[in-house]
Amino acid sequence: MGHYRGNVRDIEFNLFEVFCVDKAPGAGGRFPDLDRDTMRHVLDEVHRLAVGPLADSFADADRHPPVFDPATGSVTLPASFKKGYAALRDAEWWRLEAPVQLGGVAAPRPLVWAVAELILGANPAMHLYGTGVAFAGVVHRHGTESQRLIARHIIERGWGATMALTEPEAGSDVGAGRARALPQPDGTWHIQGVKRFITSAEHDLSENIVHLVLARPVGAAPGTKGLSLFIVPKFLFDPKTGRIDRRNGVRATGLERKMGLKASTTCELSFGAGEPAIGYLLGDVHDGIAQMFDVIEHTRMLVGVKAMATLSTAHLNAVEFARTRIQSPDLARKGDRTAPPVTIIHHPDLRVGLMLTKAYTEGLRALVLYTAALQDEIILAEHEGADTTAARAINELLLPIVKGVASERACERLSHALQTFGGSGYLQDHPVEQYLRDAKIDTVYEGTTAIQGQDLFFRKILRNERVALGALTAEVTAFLDSLGDDRLKHGSAAVRAALEDVNGMVDAMIDQWRAAERDPREIYRVGQNTTRLLMSAGDLVIGYLLLRQAARALGRLDEAGLPAADRAFYAGKQDVARFFARTVLPELAVRRAIVASTDNAIMDVAEDSF
Repeated sequence: MGHYRGNVRDIEFNLFEVFCVDKAPGAGGRFPDLDRDTMRHVLDEVHRLAVGPLADSFADADRHPPVFDPATGSVTLPASFKKGYAALRDAEWWRLEAPVQLGGVAAPRPLVWAVAELILGANPAMHLYGTGVAFAGVVHRHGTESQRLIARHIIERGWGATMALTEPEAGSDVGAGRARALPQPDGTWHIQGVKRFITSAEHDLSENIVHLVLARPVGAAPGTKGLSLFIVPKFLFDPKTGRIDRRNGVRATGLERKMGLKASTTCELSFGAGEPAIGYLLGDVHDGIAQMFDVIEHTRMLVGVKAMATLSTAHLNAVEFARTRIQSPDLARKGDRTAPPVTIIHHPDLRVGLMLTKAYTEGLRALVLYTAALQDEIILAEHEGADTTAARAINELLLPIVKGVASERACERLSHALQTFGGSGYLQDHPVEQYLRDAKIDTVYEGTTAIQGQDLFFRKILRNERVALGALTAEVTAFLDSLGDDRLKHGSAAVRAALEDVNGMVDAMIDQWRAAERDPREIYRVGQNTTRLLMSAGDLVIGYLLLRQAARALGRLDEAGLPAADRAFYAGKQDVARFFARTVLPELAVRRAIVASTDNAIMDVAEDSF
């Protein structure tokens, strides 16, 4: 058996018992081909693909990464990886992501992301190369009638796609980008500039790659408002048939040397250096940053799912090892030379670590599927012509939590998973060392954790005038008020206290922000706490969702004749919710006190002191 351990049982529990995806409003009419049994069949089939052909090249592509040819600017991927990717394409599960108008299958967003988890956990780079399907959806939604043909070619011909935002000088300051767009008499544009850290920018998995490029038309306003989004293909093609014509003026200048995720090509792209890089203005409108945020919403979800999926397989590998590895006597018999050694899962500290990893793994999975279910509500409301403002605000509030908290907690807990294996975990004999290397990038790309924290406070709470946070607070409060089972009393009290602590942090930070109107330096106090707020909001939502799972599991445990395996599963839901409520949520009170007492002493420290 390969490295990958998928948790289909927990995915199904979330889909069908917690979020009731198959019974959601409008589900029957919107997804006529996907009842519960069919969705379970999909998960089983994707899991079979994941543990087999997809996982097979996970280590090989890391040890024998893609090779760049400077003479041609082309990249060759290892044969083992291409074999797995071909199997993934041939299985056609990408149709769950594709627009129905382009041959896709209407599917609930939680199912789409559950499928993505299985693929990302087995071999994350394969899913990254396949994002052309999702990006085609962006082109289809925002593009002109003729540009929708491009989206169709991406889907039907299996083209790759990228999002090209970052530039060497600008970094995360997208508005400082220097890439230019020059209008041409025929209605096309010539793109000039350099983009950096572009995922899947060059490879030999498909005949073409379509780049979605942010550039500033000549004479446009500075900052993000002046940016427009352009479709720039690697190869120009016949618009009607998609038949490849000739090379466009966009080329990779090299492959980045990375600590992990080596099978995924990350390149610098040069536009218009030797020949014109011909592009097409998306939708024929200059609305680049808003259009790109449609892409970013998808990629931030993707990063959060990738981090959670990696943590999940690492946890299951670690548990399996801990249940079989014999080392040292039981701590209760410490000093007794006659005491036999026990399996390491008996050791208290290791048990704490494993349970904490389980909590974050299962809590983050619930967070992802909870957010995806909300996105389904938005789609349904749009279809019915209803107002989606409130639902969109909550979705936007959750996205930096999905991306930022999942990536940070995954790296933190992956480090513990490695320690579970001891010295062996540092070796390539076990997959966890690669998991850790591959997952570290999740804290960085699509916006670092610090950027996610600032986005959460300044955009999703402050600019939103706290409406989305208020709606989430009301939902959590209503759930807590509905609990009548004394067995959930402690967990309910802990979540309620955590909710008060997070809102208390926000109160303090808003006061600090208002104080900045009198003294601009006061904004530094806010800046010191945005990441702390992000991680605390994540712990709150995870605690809430673990308690929701525990409540559902209690109902099942009260049923007579429950099979032993199911009883163990539901009991585990009780254990992990209780553990998280007792060991993690109380920390939020301390964090709240830190936020409230923050001063600017750190800003007065001399640079030499660092």
